Amino acid sequence: MNEKVIKIPVERIERTILVIRNQKVILDADLAKLYGVTTKRLNQQVKRNRDRFPEDFMFQLTSKEKIEVVANCDHLSRLKFSPASPYAFTEHGAIMAASVLNTSHAIEVSIFVVRAFVKFREMLTTHKELTRNLAELESRLQDHDEQIQTILEAIRQLMSPPERPRKKIGFEVKERKAIYSRKKKMNKR
Repeated sequence: MNEKVIKIPVERIERTILVIRNQKVILDADLAKLYGVTTKRLNQQVKRNRDRFPEDFMFQLTSKEKIEVVANCDHLSRLKFSPASPYAFTEHGAIMAASVLNTSHAIEVSIFVVRAFVKFREMLTTHKELTRNLAELESRLQDHDEQIQTILEAIRQLMSPPERPRKKIGFEVKERKAIYSRKKKMNKR
């Protein structure tokens, strides 16, 4: 038995995973290429087995989404001239596509596709965790910034010498107080 072992780098598959409508998807052209079939054949099999592909497994891009994807992904420039909008397959849809194609190559590659989706999910989780940590750090620094500003203001006040009372210009004569007395009036009776 001469079995051909298929090995596709997960990184290659990761490059084909896009986030559209807040879902991680692979477009039909990329999935067909990975599974070793034409896009036309993949889409024919999907149409024949439409009941196996609910909306959370697969959806068709709008024309606006198609234009955005073509503009952002160089390897999808060929879609610009295609009149139909491509289909986007979620992780479950990609696995289901392998099962409806029913080729040994597609089934073997689907394992790598699943691994790529899992790795992509882990990266997003790590990214969210990093974002949360950065936000927490920023809030701490903001509190520290206010405290540091208060400390710096106190140091500035200590560094500036206190204002001395100004000396009067000229001179001042210091005399003793004059002793004035009042005479008491005597009452004559």
